[in-house]
Amino acid sequence: MSNIAHLLEQKAALEKQIADAQRQERANAINQVKTLMAQFGLTAADLAGKSSGAPAKSKSSGKVAAKYRNAATGETWSGRGLQPKWLKAALASGKHLSDFAV
Repeated sequence: MSNIAHLLEQKAALEKQIADAQRQERANAINQVKTLMAQFGLTAADLAGKSSGAPAKSKSSGKVAAKYRNAATGETWSGRGLQPKWLKAALASGKHLSDFAV
């Protein structure tokens, strides 16, 4: 048998040993985590950072209520972001923002 073939066999045997050792260490870690979870009464939700008490706050709160309304067209603006064209035009013509308050 050639030297390269022998080395490749050794490499394959080492890779199998490494994979087996990784599987065994992973199984040991899982068992240790399960033991600690049982000992402290933890759940998967606790590990994910979700508490079982108060509901978690949502990042997106959905639509925001309108603060300003164009009485003529019914268009609205929440007061967030850029002012809509209809409001800019009305303000430029001398009206006040409070004239459009809902």
